[in-house]
Amino acid sequence: MAIVPYSKFDTYKQKILSLPLNYNEEDLKSETFLLEKDEKKQLEIYYAPFEYVNEAAKVMIVGITPGLHQMKKSYSTVLDPQYRDFSDEQLLHQVKKNSSFEGPMRKYLIQMLDELGLHAYLEIESTSQLFSSSSHLVQTASLIRYPVFYKGKNYSGSTPKMLKTDVLKKHIMDSFTKEVRMLQNPLIIPLGVNVTAVFNELAQKDYVSSDSILYGFPHTSGGNGHRHRQFAENKEQMKEKLARYFR
Repeated sequence: MAIVPYSKFDTYKQKILSLPLNYNEEDLKSETFLLEKDEKKQLEIYYAPFEYVNEAAKVMIVGITPGLHQMKKSYSTVLDPQYRDFSDEQLLHQVKKNSSFEGPMRKYLIQMLDELGLHAYLEIESTSQLFSSSSHLVQTASLIRYPVFYKGKNYSGSTPKMLKTDVLKKHIMDSFTKEVRMLQNPLIIPLGVNVTAVFNELAQKDYVSSDSILYGFPHTSGGNGHRHRQFAENKEQMKEKLARYFR
């Protein structure tokens, strides 16, 4: 277990702790936490403490970028008095457990993973435990670690395209690829077509092996109205891939 070597938590921890307990969206999306801005592409990237890496993870679940909801949850975890005596590593691990894919997205994710039978291969009762008692088995991640906003809204991964936008591609190639290489060839579950397209590129460049990628899994955001159809269409081939991978 580790924190990414290029963690910014040392820089931002005290700034987060200086926030009022009743902070609002404007407090988070402020100059204090702004990492990068591309005015031409109308993109903004803000800091959030998603820098914990579980190097021993058996499974890596990868989204696009944390949204505002996950960003708020991560800040609230750092501010929570019950975690005051945690080391930075423990605190960042707690952030991941509390915040990753939190909300309806996590519920749909668990339902689909359980339907595929992933919990049986991991010898746990349900994949819901990956976010609690069995968090040692998983690395939750985003292609772009820090929250990205396009025209002030959560970035969806499609407009502008990640690998054709310099500021986004830089985060993937300079940061995410290093995170992947800290792990020991886990099963990789890319959420949705936009994440899968990036993994196709990474596989072609030998950052990852396509044998370890579970293709066909939908993005589980409530905004993806096609998720049930996409899951049903790919369910059997995903079950076959899991059987081969864990054989």
